[in-house]
Amino acid sequence: EVQLAESGGGLVQPGGSLRLSCVASGFTVSSAVMKWYRQAPGKGLEWVSIIDSDGKRFYQASVKGRFTISRDNAKNTVYLQLNSLDTEDTAIYYCMKGSIRGQGTQVTVSS
Repeated sequence: EVQLAESGGGLVQPGGSLRLSCVASGFTVSSAVMKWYRQAPGKGLEWVSIIDSDGKRFYQASVKGRFTISRDNAKNTVYLQLNSLDTEDTAIYYCMKGSIRGQGTQVTVSS
């Protein structure tokens, strides 16, 4: 059974950083296309970043240069490093494989 478990969210001031983790089970992240999405209050699900099985990385324009996606094959975990956070980044962040996602982790950027 494919399962994803996100963690690492929290409350941070503007300009701060967080590292989100997504521990996967039931498959290997190194052979999958893994995605991070987010959902801000009152808005729909928004694509943030992708890492494919070749290790190629893609970013939504608004996070490029601030966020970094990576994976640790030994830990079967995907990460999203969030730097230079802005209040507009406040959202629940989800790790996804296909249509399957975890429970999400809340990121709140506020002074």
